[in-house]
This record gives sequence, C-alpha cells and structure tokens, in this order.
Amino acid sequence: MPNTCYPDLSLPRSTTERRGKGRPRAFDREDALRKALHVFWRKGYEPASVAELCKAMEINPPSLYAGFGNKASLFIEAVLYYEQTYWEAPARAFFAEPDIFRAVSEFFATATRILFSADTPCGCMVVLAAINISERETDVIEALHKLRQATRSMFAKRLQQAVQDRQISSETNILALAGALNTLLEGLSLQMRDGLCQEEVLAIAAQAVHLLPR
Repeated sequence: MPNTCYPDLSLPRSTTERRGKGRPRAFDREDALRKALHVFWRKGYEPASVAELCKAMEINPPSLYAGFGNKASLFIEAVLYYEQTYWEAPARAFFAEPDIFRAVSEFFATATRILFSADTPCGCMVVLAAINISERETDVIEALHKLRQATRSMFAKRLQQAVQDRQISSETNILALAGALNTLLEGLSLQMRDGLCQEEVLAIAAQAVHLLPR
C-alpha cells in the first residue's frame, strides 16, 4: 500500500548469471522482480518454491541466491518494487491535492482502479501477503508491518495538514481517523478477492470521504 517513506530502490538494470563454464548471461533485475512478484501474487509467500520462482524469472537457483540473498529477501524486494511502481504516484497526488475531501475521494477511487488493473491481478501485495505467514519468517513479517504502518502514517500526515489548513476540526482524533482510512483501504483488497465487482468496490471506497469530519 502507498506511503511516502520508500526505501532506496536504486535497482541495477541487470545482474550477471553464470552459465557453467561459458560466458555469463546478464538478466534484467527489474524484469526478474516483476516475474517473481506475479508468482508471489498467485501462490503466496510460503507456497512459492524457489524452483517456481527461478523458472518464472528464467534464472538458476545459485543466481537467485547471489542476486537477491534468499527467498525472503527476494520477496521483500519484490514488494518494495510493487509499492514504488503502483503506489508512489497516487501517494504524491494525495499530498498535492490541496482540498482534503477531494484528496481522499480521488485517492480511494484511484486505489480501486489499481486493485482492478490487469497489471495487479490479485489485489494489494502488502495486505494479502501478510496472511498465513509462519512466525519464523521474522524479516518478512517486519517488512510488511513497516509498510502497513507507513501507509497509516501517510494518512495521519495528510490529515494533520488538513487540520492546519482548517479544513477539518482541530479536535479530530488524527491517529484514529488515519487508522480507519487505512483499515478501509486494506479491506478493499479482501472485498475484491471475495468476488465483488469493480463498481461495488468503488461504492465502498467512496465511503472513505464520509469518515472525514465536516
């Protein structure tokens, strides 16, 4: 989900893969991340095997470990790539819109369109990937937790600006309202996975602006 505190994603365009004793073959790291992302989307983190990931990414296991560390590191980098690719621009637009009511309304409408895009076939990775991860995957759990918290902080920061601009009451419980907006945003992915059509999810998303105190 969107936030304005993305880690540095200065990803190299290509990484070298060794092919036995022959010459090394370069692979596009961003393309490999995109392919890994779709495997994680379809299978989930735990069920996605290294063999399946390597087949989709068109690399061998030693190259995966050399280029990404391990499956957990690959997953975290793929999720960060997803965040940057799909949510960075909507987050910027959210802060650029001076009217808080339009900002919230347009942001949630945009979020719904992203979730139903053909490029994002399975909903939000940050929300759905958090389901059914074993406790031993501490790095993955912590990374997803930080991303979800960053989205809540994004809402809180924008709401605080709205208070300063006197668009909403200074008595507004900013943290509670930010949490409510974040909960609604996360729930849109689950509604989508439950089979609701885009028009139905858009109708739910349109309720976000009504959470704001007028």
